[in-house]
Amino acid sequence: MSRLLATVSLVAGAIGATLHHQPVAAAVAASSAVNKTTCNGVNYEYEELAGYGYVVTDAKDKFNDTLGGLGSSIHLERGAWKKLSNGSYSGVLWSLPDRGWNTEGTLNFNPRVHKFNIIFTPQPNATVASPSGPNLYFEYLDTILFSGPDGTPCTGLDADATGHVSYPGFPDLPIATYTGDGFGNDGPGGKRIPVDAEGLYVNEDSSFWVSDEYGPYIYLFGPDGKMLTAIRPNDAIVPVRNDNVSFSADSPPRYVDNGEGNDVDPADPDSGRDNNHGFEGLTVSDDGKSLWALLQAATVQDGGLEKQTMRYTRLVKYDISNRLSPVYEGEWVVPLPLYNDPTAKPSKNPKAAAQSEIHALDNGQFFVLSRDGGAGHGADSSLSVYRQIDVFDLSNATDIKAAGGYDCVGCNVAKEKSGELKKKITAATYCSFLDFNVNEQLNRFGVHNGGDQDQYLLNEKWESLAMVPVEPNKPNGGFYVFSLSDNDFITQNGSMGGGKLPYADSSGYNLDSQALVFKIQIST
Repeated sequence: MSRLLATVSLVAGAIGATLHHQPVAAAVAASSAVNKTTCNGVNYEYEELAGYGYVVTDAKDKFNDTLGGLGSSIHLERGAWKKLSNGSYSGVLWSLPDRGWNTEGTLNFNPRVHKFNIIFTPQPNATVASPSGPNLYFEYLDTILFSGPDGTPCTGLDADATGHVSYPGFPDLPIATYTGDGFGNDGPGGKRIPVDAEGLYVNEDSSFWVSDEYGPYIYLFGPDGKMLTAIRPNDAIVPVRNDNVSFSADSPPRYVDNGEGNDVDPADPDSGRDNNHGFEGLTVSDDGKSLWALLQAATVQDGGLEKQTMRYTRLVKYDISNRLSPVYEGEWVVPLPLYNDPTAKPSKNPKAAAQSEIHALDNGQFFVLSRDGGAGHGADSSLSVYRQIDVFDLSNATDIKAAGGYDCVGCNVAKEKSGELKKKITAATYCSFLDFNVNEQLNRFGVHNGGDQDQYLLNEKWESLAMVPVEPNKPNGGFYVFSLSDNDFITQNGSMGGGKLPYADSSGYNLDSQALVFKIQIST
């Protein structure tokens, strides 16, 4: 235990720090539900915010790289989740940063997954007047780097506008060409498979599935990080420019005109996923046999170029009973929620809240994390108006794969200009549920939404979900839902490339990687 506490004091910050909290009228009693929702006969209750923790902005991994935004996706090992005799919990958490520090342009960052031990101690008596402070702590264990089928490291650099790489038994894969060392220094240059990792599921043998925004593809990596198989989605999802597949996301390298130059024309694809709107959400069934991936927002031809029209996004399902030979099983339309952006003109509202993660529930429904943008610590506005874990249900939705006619280049489920769903298609049922932004709950742990731009303001990007039972040995419908934030590696004391590129983000901000734990109840 002494090693854990020593690590906690280094990684999670000073436990006894004075915490700022926003004033509110009154604390919410721990016994009263914050919100209740019923979705197609299933009852969901948000009981309370149960935990908060963070990893400091300039923490490093074993390769001397900044740990970065840990919350692009997370996975909690169900078998490792234990309730201790003192009422605390211990577990093993896998954490996925995305493509490295990229606020000034992409870099030759080797995509990776981190592994932590965690200790979580519920504080049900925390109040606004007497906040708990952090009660979730992280002990860094390991980092695994991603490599292609031939062992060549993968990269966070954007894919080339044209071209691909081929390996036996794999679909054609995106390829990124870099000069020098890919960080702006001298080097031999080369080509690597680009991965902007956004979704994660870890199998019992420690192999793991990763969904990415660049392709968008879905990859299976072995325990050593070597790519074992790849899923290329249908033609309606793969990006096309000028009648050719074009995987570029118009995200040029930092070392080329400070990330402002590009070789992509047009900037947005003509069909398929829009730039940075790939497979943001990935989840696998409890039995490990079914995998789902959800686009962050609508494809280009479905209205994906505008926030007012990008509402109807696509969910795909694969049978992964044989992990090396996934089978495409189905596809559905999921409607994203709408919100009014207080900083936008009335003509630009309402906007669709892009989704950042999904989680399959054992009742057949799904959690989905949808949120606004440009609001939070380090963003233009401190006040987020939509940041929620919602529920969707496919029971009455149209399987557009089975229906046919929607999986070709340019084939659309919604009108490109208006974003209106076609009449023959029934979208998934979408139910509003758990709001991150309730200050009466956040303030119980000294954090807040809106107000001062300080370290206790919630970060903008919350992109991960994991769920474990309150009673590991006797599950009774009570769960803890974990969510970690992405901080885009924003720090004033950063390093990339094994320490060869020290950096300070031009924003001037230091963004810790924050974590929240929600206590919920699910019943029928």
